[in-house]
Amino acid sequence: MAKAYWINTYRSISNPAALAAYAKLAAPSIAAAGGKMLVRGMPAKTYEAGLNQRAVVIEFPSLQQALAVYDTPGYQEALKALGKDSVERDMRVVEGLD
Repeated sequence: MAKAYWINTYRSISNPAALAAYAKLAAPSIAAAGGKMLVRGMPAKTYEAGLNQRAVVIEFPSLQQALAVYDTPGYQEALKALGKDSVERDMRVVEGLD
């Protein structure tokens, strides 16, 4: 079974306190679903059309687990703490190679 990944980039962060509150609540929900944080931070270097944006990559044991965690009560609580205008981010769920 192929692993899956949440890949997030943050275009803007207008409320760092809300992002911190979100992260505090999201981390346990993600971990409970089998998620493992692989990358979190700013790029060391960008190439080609790369943008200097905060990036987060989380690995899950399966695509099913990666998709399911978003709708859990714990993660939804984290999203409420984040609010609608605190960040602008691009979030993708991608299935890995076997």
